[in-house]
Amino acid sequence: MPRAHRGDIWLADLGFVAKVRPVLILSIEYRDDERVVATYVIRTTSIRGTQYEVPHSTTGFQEGVFDAQGLGTVPHAKLLRRFGLIDSATLERVEGSIRLWLGL
Repeated sequence: MPRAHRGDIWLADLGFVAKVRPVLILSIEYRDDERVVATYVIRTTSIRGTQYEVPHSTTGFQEGVFDAQGLGTVPHAKLLRRFGLIDSATLERVEGSIRLWLGL
């Protein structure tokens, strides 16, 4: 299975309640002696207009946002399929919304 890279969008199995959904990978690559996990922010089409949402639109997706209030970590085995890579400007906006949400 290919490794997820920072800035990739993957379809991930987030469990029964959270369902299968697209996520943006935030973590850097792990080394061979580290846990095989990825930290992500969810992409949702349930837009609420909060200060923690970053709009995202691209071919093949409904209008949606990356929601900094939806952070999590999953084993790489839960990453089902890679969709692609976001642009650096969007990644920077997502990082800013996460810093705001976490008070960093």
